[in-house]
Amino acid sequence: MFDSRTRRLTARCLPLLLGALSLSAPAAAATLAIGIQGEPASLDSARIGGTTWENDVLGDLFEGLVTLDPAGHYVPGAARSWDISDDGKTYTFHLRDDADWSDGQPVVAADFVLAFQRLFDPANGAVYANLFYPIRGAEAHTKGRADALPLGVVALDAKTLQITLERPTPYFTTLLAHIAASPVPAHVVERYGDAWTQMDHIVTNGAFTPTSWVSHDHIAARKNPEFHAAAEVTLDGVDYYPVEDRSAALQRFRAGGLDIVRDFSPDRYQWLQDNLPDAVHLAPQLANYYFALNQRDGHPTADKRVREALNLAIRREVIAKQIMGGVVAPASGFVPGGVAHYDAQRMPGLDRPMDERIAQAKSLLEDAGYGPDHPLELTLRYSTTEANKRIAVALAAMWQPLGVKTQLINAEGAVHYAELANGNFDVGRASWVADFDDASNFLGILQSDAPKNYGGYRSPAFDALMRAASQETDADARQQLLEQAERQALGDYAMAPIYIDVSRNLVAPDLSGWQDNALNRHLSRWLSRDD
Repeated sequence: MFDSRTRRLTARCLPLLLGALSLSAPAAAATLAIGIQGEPASLDSARIGGTTWENDVLGDLFEGLVTLDPAGHYVPGAARSWDISDDGKTYTFHLRDDADWSDGQPVVAADFVLAFQRLFDPANGAVYANLFYPIRGAEAHTKGRADALPLGVVALDAKTLQITLERPTPYFTTLLAHIAASPVPAHVVERYGDAWTQMDHIVTNGAFTPTSWVSHDHIAARKNPEFHAAAEVTLDGVDYYPVEDRSAALQRFRAGGLDIVRDFSPDRYQWLQDNLPDAVHLAPQLANYYFALNQRDGHPTADKRVREALNLAIRREVIAKQIMGGVVAPASGFVPGGVAHYDAQRMPGLDRPMDERIAQAKSLLEDAGYGPDHPLELTLRYSTTEANKRIAVALAAMWQPLGVKTQLINAEGAVHYAELANGNFDVGRASWVADFDDASNFLGILQSDAPKNYGGYRSPAFDALMRAASQETDADARQQLLEQAERQALGDYAMAPIYIDVSRNLVAPDLSGWQDNALNRHLSRWLSRDD
């Protein structure tokens, strides 16, 4: 392993919270190595899997109409400016004249039109399509409805894009910084079809463009000289290394093989503070950690009484303090506290003494037909990290006094989430990191038709409240509808919330441009090394 810290990067001091690690190949004098938590499902924005680490890669390779600055603020990206109609439903974006693809072809409005068409194509099954349902016709197209209106994304000319919404959506521009809203090179897709992301075909419009992808080893990218701000990018390239073993990632970081580690085991926090204080970055984040409860037919967790019993028996304070080292806060609801224009809600029964909760849980399972002669048997799936394993073991122990027998099944991240999406579990570890600062971003994944609704939660009352909130333009009235929707889901024990997460990163002290932010999203274009 080459010590990347001997490779000197030219100075660039813009603040950023970056999720990257610096590891250089022999021929790359200024290449940053990023230790990401898993491997992307695809480099095609319509076919990504919905994992947080895909932001690290695609966020560097592509630039949407809107992008993020180092502090996580939304700023113009491929669009230099935009206008909003008086009724708040029509957005007209003016693309940069110097926005080009890495092959030198200009980025044009038609590239964004095609990107959204592919995002809403039912054949692609895009997991983030529902985020963009405010766009006129988006939901109907995604669901393949014959009565769908023309999609509200049109090219007025080569450098002017118009997007028309179904209804005013104040946070719409923040959505456009999401990797799912990245453009696609229409001229390349026209030639190669779905194979456009192969390494010998792909072109990108971000600060970097990929050169190789060795599965489960690394993705290598070089600086894109056609990027409109290439003169401000000091890195020659970025290498992304999937490292799910947090201990192995820490060892590589200490050896100088990684400049940034995108996560570390919380039980190492105190040790890190004592031994690598200048490298540790712990910051508030709009993110939750929960377990999906499978409510499809044939699963014991389809019974509300079972879901309530499991929730009542979880000692969330123990998990937060003893397993997670006190760096996270126990969760009693699904939407984290601190989300704008929203008051955190609480799952019924969690404010009662634990002995009362256990007694109630036993009674609920008995009513559901479980007991010594017919014990409740569950499969619990979790993705492979030491913390996830410890939490899974703890849950099994907490449920044991109820007579529950829990089979633990672990897998690496991509496989784990594929199993969740396929419904192959009773209880499944999951998490959600905000794409934008709004309660609907969390609650939206519980809607009946949401691809990330792993538990298959279906509540007409919840869905109706979410639809009403999406059409409500008064901020206070909308807040009340969203809070009522969360209370409905919590009263249905739709999931098992565990804790509100924080971002945990290790950043080499000789790197400049790192700024912690609530979204925990960071673009490598801003990072540099101190001389």
